[in-house]
Amino acid sequence: MKMRTNWVILLGLVLLILENSIVPWLVPPAWSDRLLPHLNFILTIFVAGYAGRHTAFLFGLGFGLLQDLLSYGHLIGPYGFGMGLIGYAAGLLAGYRNFTIVVFSWAVIVFGIMLDSIVYCIYKLFRITDLVYSFVFYWQVAPTALLQLLVALVMYVPVRRYLVKPAVSSGDESPE
Repeated sequence: MKMRTNWVILLGLVLLILENSIVPWLVPPAWSDRLLPHLNFILTIFVAGYAGRHTAFLFGLGFGLLQDLLSYGHLIGPYGFGMGLIGYAAGLLAGYRNFTIVVFSWAVIVFGIMLDSIVYCIYKLFRITDLVYSFVFYWQVAPTALLQLLVALVMYVPVRRYLVKPAVSSGDESPE
């Protein structure tokens, strides 16, 4: 299977706009600092599964840096670094495993926790935060990972149907 790269980039831009304009209105104000769904992260996992690790690395790096510039603003680079690294790691995972919905769900949960943990560690390294990791995990990382899993499962069928081209087998080719 092969991704339709131009459509994936266009969808990534649409998801970036939705994540920064519509999603903050959908999250209740009391939870706005608690739930931070990363829609382009989910798309990066899709790209890793169907386009390969190098494409996922570049996709994650590019959209992570855009995310850093648009919304999180304390540092430029933590989300770019984290999403690029996780795109590459998810591409390695997809190279060893068949990319089914179970593997995809597992990847969204585990790599979602890793992304938020990487960003926390970078913020802790540069002394931007003084919170303890156990509090951050309970307050932000775990709820965000579960919300990302829910959104990823909703996105799974449409993304796979419209953005992944089925591979042509040798028996399907006509000699004409």
